[in-house]
Amino acid sequence: MASTTPQLYGLVLAGGKSTRMGSDKGLLTYHDVPQQEYLYKLLGQICDDVFLSIREEQSTSIPDGFKTIIDQNEYRGPFNGILSAHKAYPDVAWLVLACDLPLINLETLRQLAENRNPKQGATSFATKETELPEPLITIWEPSGLQEAIQHMQTAESSCPRKFLINSDTKLVFPEHDEVLYNANYIEDYKYAKSKID
Repeated sequence: MASTTPQLYGLVLAGGKSTRMGSDKGLLTYHDVPQQEYLYKLLGQICDDVFLSIREEQSTSIPDGFKTIIDQNEYRGPFNGILSAHKAYPDVAWLVLACDLPLINLETLRQLAENRNPKQGATSFATKETELPEPLITIWEPSGLQEAIQHMQTAESSCPRKFLINSDTKLVFPEHDEVLYNANYIEDYKYAKSKID
């Protein structure tokens, strides 16, 4: 039966414009290396293969040895990167990570992978506080991404969270909500750094 479970690939979403932060969130340093590289290496310890999801103009600035998937710009918002990856490798599941998660760690990612249910469309982290899926810390199965493509053809909203709420999504709760902390503004960056240092 094990052969029916799709392989798990990792995707670091590093193609956002980071307008609120004022500088590229993927290049911020929390753990002595740019955050997108730190997350890439974390995913490499869990996934069968790993890619950075980037805009075309970023491709010249990615260090050697990092695999990339260029955004195809067929969809709006975060679905752009996720569905560009699905188009490139349609038969695999994707563990998707936003690059603005400074407190995420290997233990937390292992928890998500170990609780994955490939029979559901997605396995998503949620905080105990909100009980809402976090689409950018989620394992998206091929079936779930196919449904997302159908959804995007008719939906007014391109919000991946709304899609997950209305889909067959397994929720996983981390031991501490704080590992899912988003750093979108410079104040968030400073706070996260203070927790790590």
